[in-house]
Amino acid sequence: MDKRIIFEKKMSKGVGLIEAIAGISIVSIFIFSLMLASQLSQRIVGESVRSAQASFLLEEGAEAVKIFRDTSWSSDVGGLAVGTNYFFSYNGATWVSATNNIYIDGIFERKFSLNNVYRDANDDIAVSGTLDSGTKKATVNVSWRGRTGTTTKSVSFYLTDLFSN
Repeated sequence: MDKRIIFEKKMSKGVGLIEAIAGISIVSIFIFSLMLASQLSQRIVGESVRSAQASFLLEEGAEAVKIFRDTSWSSDVGGLAVGTNYFFSYNGATWVSATNNIYIDGIFERKFSLNNVYRDANDDIAVSGTLDSGTKKATVNVSWRGRTGTTTKSVSFYLTDLFSN
């Protein structure tokens, strides 16, 4: 009888050790899961912030192209080569087009291009037809490298020689 009691006491000590290891393992897995969830949420928030910044830069780029139109159609819009990528530069007083790439915050690349616009017999915009020298199609792109590759946001719009300048 004494041997049986001693054996049961030894077994209960072993079971207690296994329970402690199992409990520590469960707590460790829970803490590790929380850390992974936190890291993932920080990545998602970071990507969301970059996307919002890109949207603002895209809007600013579209406004800069409109400033080119307002300043001088003949030199700032009409003087640029069709289909060529240009970049934005701020000279302290106004926006100017540049041919060298300028990264914003070392992250974002912002560029624009102008293309000719053609009109059909009904004076509607068409792929081919009569060249409309008073209208250009502008496209502004903002690109940045993310963890899954390069992301690009783009906006296209039409400019007209509104002020005949």
